[in-house]
Amino acid sequence: MDTLTRNTEVSTSIRQRSGMDKSILKVLAYFDIFRYPLTPGEIRSFLDQTCGEIDFTVALQDLIKARKIFRLNEFYSLQNDLSLYERRIKGNERAGSLLKIAERIASTIYSFPYVRAVGVSGSVSKNFADEHADIDYFIITKSNRLWIARTLLHIFKKNPFLKNRNRHYCMNYFVDEAHLVIEEKNIYTATELFTLIPMAGNGSMKKFFDANGWSFVYFPNLSLPEVKKEKERSPWHKKFLESFFNTRFGNWLENYFFRLTTKRWKKKEDEKRLNTKGERMGLKMGKHVSKPNPIFFHDRFIDVYETRLNEVIND
Repeated sequence: MDTLTRNTEVSTSIRQRSGMDKSILKVLAYFDIFRYPLTPGEIRSFLDQTCGEIDFTVALQDLIKARKIFRLNEFYSLQNDLSLYERRIKGNERAGSLLKIAERIASTIYSFPYVRAVGVSGSVSKNFADEHADIDYFIITKSNRLWIARTLLHIFKKNPFLKNRNRHYCMNYFVDEAHLVIEEKNIYTATELFTLIPMAGNGSMKKFFDANGWSFVYFPNLSLPEVKKEKERSPWHKKFLESFFNTRFGNWLENYFFRLTTKRWKKKEDEKRLNTKGERMGLKMGKHVSKPNPIFFHDRFIDVYETRLNEVIND
């Protein structure tokens, strides 16, 4: 190999590692908002570019030498704070316990009329839970029956028997089979998509993942969650109630629940009500979707992330 070729390859490798540095910092900046350190494997899986193991390892070592990132035992973080290691270990243990609870609850949710698939999202789906963690569910319903399904589930949630376990029943994101593509296409929704844990369903969850292939632009090294063998048989009471609501009355009730919930939540937003975490309450609603209003968390999170990323990269 002549000197010119060797120098060219070295220069190319340096440029690649420079880009790799930025990609690594982007991953750690995102999870740093949640004070969550990552393993090398986790960092690599969330990179926005494909990479070789050598380039990745060298870039990681260079960032440590430059004190841009810090090693906390087997994890890496933007903060040189060993308590983050201990926090993650405890959070992973709690998440494991909550996932067992979530699996039972998901089965119950799936037994309700018009529910076609159930997944766990939020922090628990990322294998972390603090002392106050909720279990968040992503629910797919039959087309044009989202509001009947949602209303019945929330009536069930108000059961006095569940009063002290409400945080295990946070059913806050619904779409129906006619609205499987996520509207907000960004790093936040892509992360939620790739970390969603399928729990129960009839095939709709796989269709949901197939409909959101845009997410690979953000994470080319990841695979969308595998949908294991889903439940195909529905309990008799689910079939009976669906046959009862598959009528003109059911159409009227669907529209009524949609209008009623829209009016109620508009009032909450106008009054600037807060939830138990001190966050603004709000829903973005339509005939085929009911989800947290992105203005009150999603959009704010993206702003915080971009600010944090600029601080890290320009430091």
